[in-house]
Amino acid sequence: MDVMEGLYQVVQERKEEKREGSYTCYLFEQGLDKILKKCGEECSEVIIAAKNGKNEDTANEICDLIYHLLVMMVESGIPLEDVEKILAERRQKIGNLKKFHVSDHNT
Repeated sequence: MDVMEGLYQVVQERKEEKREGSYTCYLFEQGLDKILKKCGEECSEVIIAAKNGKNEDTANEICDLIYHLLVMMVESGIPLEDVEKILAERRQKIGNLKKFHVSDHNT
């Protein structure tokens, strides 16, 4: 089991078995709107950290964002395998970029 699978599994367990004082359980209790708000906040924090050029801060903020995305996935019923499958398919397409057609809209 890799790190992402392990984290996803823990998040799933928190949804199924409530634990006193668990932040993950708190997010599930608050619902999807709260989870999405946290995803947005964490995304902004990643951007700010990257803009500030501090790699350690950026890496930490990316971890926070990934965690909140996993919570959102579990809440929405999106299996990690679905995302991994899409990423694998996209990886096969790397290098096969579409050629862009430039047209003159003035004529």
